[in-house]
Amino acid sequence: MYTAAKILVITLLAFAIPACSGIYRSDDTDVRYLSARAGTQKVQLAYRDHGKGTPVLLLHGFGASSYTWRHVEPALVAAGHRVLTVDLKGFGLSEKPLDENYSIFDQAALISDFVDQLGLKNVTLIGHSLGGGVALALTLHDDPAKRKRIAKLVLIDSVAYAQNIPIAFNILRTPVIGKLGSRLVPLDVQTRVALRLAYHDNSKFDDRDVKRYADPLKDKGSRHAMIQTARQIMPENLPELSARYKTIKIPALIIWCDHDKVIKPHIGLRLHNDLPNSTFRVIGSCGHLPQEEQPQDTVRLLQTFMKR
Repeated sequence: MYTAAKILVITLLAFAIPACSGIYRSDDTDVRYLSARAGTQKVQLAYRDHGKGTPVLLLHGFGASSYTWRHVEPALVAAGHRVLTVDLKGFGLSEKPLDENYSIFDQAALISDFVDQLGLKNVTLIGHSLGGGVALALTLHDDPAKRKRIAKLVLIDSVAYAQNIPIAFNILRTPVIGKLGSRLVPLDVQTRVALRLAYHDNSKFDDRDVKRYADPLKDKGSRHAMIQTARQIMPENLPELSARYKTIKIPALIIWCDHDKVIKPHIGLRLHNDLPNSTFRVIGSCGHLPQEEQPQDTVRLLQTFMKR
């Protein structure tokens, strides 16, 4: 029974943390905190704010943090942008409340208040995986004034449509099993298996990365945040939301990896067909993390798009 459970959890984490990235444990001096509000929610969000110029807001994926943008952020700052990377509620250094408000809409509401409080305008909004779903929800905000703050949209291997949920997500969403399972396998083992699925070329991450990627899972509330997010990652009204993608008129760039096992490239093509002012680009030789595995190609596509 114990051996079977260990195998189950390794499989679970391999899918459940496909976009996992660590946090700047060894260099947190540049971290800022903002108390974001949305309805009855009040959450301390950790973020980094570098550079000057037109603002770029980057939203990470499931199980990840701002660390996933470590190769992209410096290049965008050097190109003359103000770059803000945010740890979503429940991830990285942000607060991890023991509540149930972990849907893409809950996250989008907090990020909307974050943008309001910092007075950001003419924003290029970039979302990866789960962060892409949050970005889409934010772009479709009911308030026209809030929608106008976003000038350009970038979606990277993004959550977008109702689709088959990997078996590991279904396990994570199951009461008791999800909580029990995640405690049976060492965090470094869980993380290493997850990275092997997320990367196409496993030589591009090392033991140091594994350690950094495993660190956030040790934080109080992390397991709860992961389970709640997994349970709500495909909201019931997602078909209604996706039907509205055709109304997004702002310029959009859709980036996908050719070997993505988590969200297949045909999802990106479908997004391209639905977003009327979009460009679709596929990056070769990468899995689910182009910003980490092929950062130069990712940055090149981002800079070309933002110069338009």
